[in-house]
Amino acid sequence: MLAALLLGSCASAPTIQRTYANPVIDADFPDPAVIRAADGNYYVYATQGGDPVRNIQVARSADLTHWQVVGDALPVKPAWASRTQDFWAPDVMAADGRYYLYYSAKPDAALTDEGRGLCLAVATADRPEGPFRDSGRPLQCGDGFVNIDPHAYDDPASGKRLLYWGSGFGPIKVRELGPDRMSFAAGSAEQPLVTTIKTDDEREYRRLIEGAWVVRRGDYHYLFFSGDNCCGAKAHYAVMVARSRSATGPFEVRPRPLYLVVEGNAAWVAPGHNSVIQDSAGRDWMLYHGVDRRQPRSRPTDEVNSRRVMLLDRLVWRNGWPEVAGKGPSSGTQAAPVTR
Repeated sequence: MLAALLLGSCASAPTIQRTYANPVIDADFPDPAVIRAADGNYYVYATQGGDPVRNIQVARSADLTHWQVVGDALPVKPAWASRTQDFWAPDVMAADGRYYLYYSAKPDAALTDEGRGLCLAVATADRPEGPFRDSGRPLQCGDGFVNIDPHAYDDPASGKRLLYWGSGFGPIKVRELGPDRMSFAAGSAEQPLVTTIKTDDEREYRRLIEGAWVVRRGDYHYLFFSGDNCCGAKAHYAVMVARSRSATGPFEVRPRPLYLVVEGNAAWVAPGHNSVIQDSAGRDWMLYHGVDRRQPRSRPTDEVNSRRVMLLDRLVWRNGWPEVAGKGPSSGTQAAPVTR
């Protein structure tokens, strides 16, 4: 009888719903890219920053809401970029028993040659937190900031290893990686996927686009991207999305008036540059950065809208398209992801 009572008590006990509130990292942690590693933990990687400054910031979590910064994923700068302070927008792919870190950096040559801009690069490690070691040479360099924001994606349909990237007022592009994942495939060529809109309308988010992230849901590949201006006094930034039945396009951008995934609101300025991950219940969550209107700087001398904290919100689906509920970053207590 006692056993029956205890069993009945356990069966009727209410399920405790975990909650959280934004920001989930209340420090400058821009351009977050998230993975779930083989150890069961979540890892998120961010652009150079922190105190002390880390070339590639990395944090770890068991539940997507409580994060611990665990150090510098790239503690030793590559020989070709040993003097620069521009390590941007990392992305990590777990494959072949290793971890591959894709990032962009300014080469030392650019410090003396104004015509040379940032490069795409790749580094590897045996553990998700690193330390990652650079391959020894950039993947690709060019003028300005065209070669930034890399995102690696294995196409489940074709089996191809793909790398997306792009900005510099140009398109989001894709190119096939070679079997080693550290070079482009022989004979491959970059393909434009989503283009900018040339306009003087300051309300348009596609005057500049960047921050590609791809997921497959159902029959479609969804390409998230951000624009138009991440930071500063004229910060104007949001997340958009396009979809295609093929990972290499052609992509259809979600049409107006519903095309935005998330944009700023009364509490948050310039949200964007996202990554996406599923929780244990199969629900999609978006990690991205935004500026808290109450604290737009890390230090009084910093430029306004430069303290980009990490936010977390659930993606909902409307007629085959994803968006954050309410179209803006959440404030206050929210139901947390299901993780186990």
